[in-house]
Amino acid sequence: QVQLVESGGGLVQAGDSLRFSCVASGRTFSLYLMSWFCQAPGKERAFVAAIRWSGVMTRYRDSVKGRFSISRDNDKATVTLQMNSLKPEDTAVYYCAADGSYTIELPTSPHAYEYWGQGTQVTVSS
Repeated sequence: QVQLVESGGGLVQAGDSLRFSCVASGRTFSLYLMSWFCQAPGKERAFVAAIRWSGVMTRYRDSVKGRFSISRDNDKATVTLQMNSLKPEDTAVYYCAADGSYTIELPTSPHAYEYWGQGTQVTVSS
C-alpha cells in the first residue's frame, strides 16, 4: 500500500503562484507514475500533469503548459507541482495520484491510477 499526503493550496488572486507537495509513504519503491488531477465543482476529475518516478518523462494538459511544472525528489518521496500565472479557471480541488504500472506514455485517465491523496482546494479570484 501507498499513502499520499498533499500540502499547499489556498486562496490566491489571478496571476499569483502556488506550490503543491505530495509526500508518498509505504511501498514507494513500487511506484512508477505520479500525477496531479483537479476537479472543479460539477465537473469530472481532469488530468493536470504527470511524471515518471525516474523523472525522465513529464506530461501536461495543454491549458497549463508553460505555467505549471511538475518535479519529484526521490530521496524525499515527494512530487511537487509549481503553479504560476494562476487563472480563475484553475479553481478546483487538486489531487495527487500514483501508480506502479509501467506505461509507454504517461496516462491522463484517473482510472489508470491506484493511489490517491485526500485533495487540496485552490481558489483563484479575479
